[in-house]
Amino acid sequence: MRQALFALWLLGAPGAAPALAADRPPAVAGQFYPADPKELARAVDGYLAAAQAPAKLPGPLVALVVPHAGYEYSAPVAAAGYLAVSGAYDTVVVMGTAHHARVEGAALYAHGAFLTPIGRVPVDENLAARLIKEAPALFQDQPEAYEREHSVEVQLPFLIKRLKPGWKLLPIIMNTEDPQVRRRVGLAVAAALKGRKALLVASSDLSHYPPAPVAEQVDRSTLKALERLDPEYFWVSNRIMMAHNEPGLETTWCGEAAVMAVMAAARSLGADRGVLMRYANSGSSPAGETGRTVGYAAVALVRSGQPPAAGIALDARQRKSLLALARQTVAEGAAGRQPRPLLLDDPVLNLPAAVFVTLTEAGRLRGCVGTTEPRATLRDAVASAAFSAGFEDHRFAPVAKEEVPKLHMEISILSSARPVASAASVVPKTHGVIVSQGGNLGLFLPQVWEQIPDKAGFLSELCEQKAGLPRDCWKDPKTQLKVFTVDAFEEGRGGSPER
Repeated sequence: MRQALFALWLLGAPGAAPALAADRPPAVAGQFYPADPKELARAVDGYLAAAQAPAKLPGPLVALVVPHAGYEYSAPVAAAGYLAVSGAYDTVVVMGTAHHARVEGAALYAHGAFLTPIGRVPVDENLAARLIKEAPALFQDQPEAYEREHSVEVQLPFLIKRLKPGWKLLPIIMNTEDPQVRRRVGLAVAAALKGRKALLVASSDLSHYPPAPVAEQVDRSTLKALERLDPEYFWVSNRIMMAHNEPGLETTWCGEAAVMAVMAAARSLGADRGVLMRYANSGSSPAGETGRTVGYAAVALVRSGQPPAAGIALDARQRKSLLALARQTVAEGAAGRQPRPLLLDDPVLNLPAAVFVTLTEAGRLRGCVGTTEPRATLRDAVASAAFSAGFEDHRFAPVAKEEVPKLHMEISILSSARPVASAASVVPKTHGVIVSQGGNLGLFLPQVWEQIPDKAGFLSELCEQKAGLPRDCWKDPKTQLKVFTVDAFEEGRGGSPER
């Protein structure tokens, strides 16, 4: 009955096509945005007019990440993102969150159209049918999942206003927790879009529901991680943020599944960089409260030809603060105090990082501990590694209080380790190396080449000293070799950064 009544109402909307049997009526008109056609058109035009024109993007737009809350809260941010979108498209894929139904993979609305107060948006039925046929384990026609869902719906008035008529919609909603399913959905969509003029849209809000200062820290940190367009790194960043147990924080991205799928699809279609266009949280809205907020962002995923660095780029100030943190941690450890996790206002220092901290005294090793994979923020990883190097390295006695002033601090931030087929791919003085076989594992940082410049000697010592394996284990096909690089910096003799 509701659908029939809405179809009759829509017939009176300017330029509207008649509603058909499979058409989906809006679920949140009058709640998330105005239901009156003229009022909605004025509102969207107003948000777009008020949004600051984006700086020239460093490459063609492939995808957009925009929020999906009520317009009074999130539309100013969404409008900033949609200013980057214009022209003619064959298909717009909107991936959103399934808030009200359990979805195993990706739920499609495969037939008919989405109705809005300002027009009817037809579904790309051929594309939907192709995905269901080619990947039935991932994609299902699940129209019931859309009955109360707003995450796709709220994007349509902006798309109608920004795009030339003639485009079709492929709606996809997800809530799977499996990162591999998210990746496979994204890659399948990208493969189906090859040769089309298509736009990808990820519909997601950010943190729910911390106080505004915490939202700012968490959101800007996960947004910085998103810039890499590495879904796995983004996933780790969100888990690390949640592990901090910040007050009120229930989730970091409510549409994380959709965002990761869009990232995978965008990368497959040539995107290499995320560009933040606007960030805000509901605490800055006239209707919002600062004690309980939701974060919003607009991010353009572009094909720049210059992918972001795999590591974390630090300036001199950031390096100095991390070296000071390492020294302070060891000093407090000698006084019996352990480090505590802490989020910072600088989002770079909240990024996931694998870190080693090396302590020396009069040129001799005094402790060296770290991790090969990101398990904490850069700030927390440095503090943890510094404490472990000073007090938990089984090769040395714990650092005594009187020793602390004599210690020299060096921090190494590791790149992602990648497997190599043989020792022939190991580059002396550049690569750190990890060897593993069975349950045994050992690591040498690139700095060890200064003491052992010969490759055979380097790898043999690594096998024997660090992995507890035979010296020639690096020649054994059963041994896995991985290489990595580091960004290493240390104190000068006065305790300031040297490099």
